[in-house]
Amino acid sequence: MREALALAEHAVGLSDPNPRVGCVIVAVDGSVVGRGHTQETGGAHAEVMALRDAAARGAGLRGATVIVTLEPCSHHGRTPPCADALVAAGVGRVVMAMRDPDSRVAGQGVARLAAAGIEVLAAPFEAEARELNIGFVSRMQRGRPWLRLKTAISLDGRSALENGASQWITGEPARRDGHAWRRRAGALLTGVGTVLDDDPRLDVRLVPTARQPLRVIVDSRLQTPPSARILAAPGSVLLYAAVDDAARRRELEAVGVEIATLPSPAGKVDLTAMLQDLGARGINELHVEAGEKLNASLLKEGLVDELLVYIAPRLLGSGRGLAALGPFERLEQSLDFRILESLAVGDDLRLRLRR
Repeated sequence: MREALALAEHAVGLSDPNPRVGCVIVAVDGSVVGRGHTQETGGAHAEVMALRDAAARGAGLRGATVIVTLEPCSHHGRTPPCADALVAAGVGRVVMAMRDPDSRVAGQGVARLAAAGIEVLAAPFEAEARELNIGFVSRMQRGRPWLRLKTAISLDGRSALENGASQWITGEPARRDGHAWRRRAGALLTGVGTVLDDDPRLDVRLVPTARQPLRVIVDSRLQTPPSARILAAPGSVLLYAAVDDAARRRELEAVGVEIATLPSPAGKVDLTAMLQDLGARGINELHVEAGEKLNASLLKEGLVDELLVYIAPRLLGSGRGLAALGPFERLEQSLDFRILESLAVGDDLRLRLRR
């Protein structure tokens, strides 16, 4: 199962919106005869890839054990059901790390295998499998992506100078690591303030990737310039607005931007509705790199599931913070997080935190 989980890692940046799944097939003599992981959308799932690998080796599968990180699917989507492929192959046992949270499967894969006389067992690796697919689970259970807010700050908690300058607070290893987290996501989100101040590309450049995530801009009044670099980088751009200015819409649509209007009662973009819309579009993980105002709005509305914070060993003095929260009058009003991970990345420190 550990090998299957390692195989599933190869589906990061490839399989979205499908889950990241790995599969290992062990013959009755104990030898590994097949390995596979989920391919790009419309491509083969992990079990089928492992079956193909075994067939290429000329291996017999009668009575074999299939070790897979997620329940084999039982519905016909872009590809036929994996459960049917395993039944047809004549395997004897399936060991899986977790059940599929997709209501179209959710135990039906297990039932189909059991009806064919295949033994189905659970492995004690559910936490690892769930963590690998935390965004897929979020979308299936909550209808919205897992929101990971990334920021780079100084020792005194500054994300930028007073004039907005922020490139680069952290070193090259931390920036490369940040791009690896970008690759995990189905979409990368920022606010119009960051577009105007930093003119970022917001794509994956510093690590290899099979695809570019969707880029998302929160821009209530359609202020994004058609010449912004984020619009010219490879991949698609989706802009959420609160107003519908026909002239500005035409300018942005002319350079390939899709615009969705989701106003809140306050005249801003309805962030909760935005996440539901992104979930409906198949986004599993949403990676946010924005300024202190949008960060604060996401935090205040309880939409941030995880913080990814890079801390540089430098002091910037006065400047912009991670999030424009408060001012609070009591410590009890603070937003508390627990640290999941603390890791040195080059000269910087990476923290992962959850509420």
